[in-house]
Amino acid sequence: MNIIETKDLHLYYGDFHALKGISMQISANSVTAFIGPSGCGKSTYLRLFNRMNDLITGVRIEGEVLVEGKDIYSNKTLVDLLRKDVGMVFQKPNPFPKSVYENVAYGLRVNGMNDKNFLDETVERSLKQSALWEEVKDKLKKSAYELSGGQQQRLCIARALAIEPKIILMDEPASALDPISTAKIEELIYELKKNYTIVIVTHNMQQASRVSDRTAFFYIGELIEYDDTKIMFTNPKNERTQNYITGRFG
Repeated sequence: MNIIETKDLHLYYGDFHALKGISMQISANSVTAFIGPSGCGKSTYLRLFNRMNDLITGVRIEGEVLVEGKDIYSNKTLVDLLRKDVGMVFQKPNPFPKSVYENVAYGLRVNGMNDKNFLDETVERSLKQSALWEEVKDKLKKSAYELSGGQQQRLCIARALAIEPKIILMDEPASALDPISTAKIEELIYELKKNYTIVIVTHNMQQASRVSDRTAFFYIGELIEYDDTKIMFTNPKNERTQNYITGRFG
């Protein structure tokens, strides 16, 4: 089942045509990787799915963006509810200046949930899902800033999971991390796809080949190729994809 779909999607920043006629379907409970050189539009495309581009002045879109079959750019869409269903993890860990516990509980409290037992259970479940519980269960009252970079990023994933989204967007979630932390994030992505749909932007070809089921290659605002990851990395159909993957440009 397709959980995300775009139809002939164009996006403009003022006069700049950043995304050009992209049609794509993303199935539920899968990991989809977006690859391509810097400035090719992959992060812009990712941010369409929870309307993060709305925050940028001068953005205009044409075409359709469907999540669970609904056009999320219609006037009827409640953006706060959309962002509850479509969580986001950014390139650099961005914990709030609060305790570990309050970071995870934040989204629940904002939505009016203050039942202590429910909060306790959700914080523990989310930290377990993000493979962080054993490392922080005795530090829940300590500042999130005391955690390592890799732990902070997993905390941000736990924060996204706490409000039970259906989709998790990850914009280069491991690019600021060391190899050991990166491996933990990759293992986590593999586990999470059992219950969530994950879309990840990455510059790391090996990472895309390890974690994703399908890969999309973007170049200068166009979707050049989109296929099963194994096919993309062993037998791409487009010469530009082949050249990028083998390091001839980008």
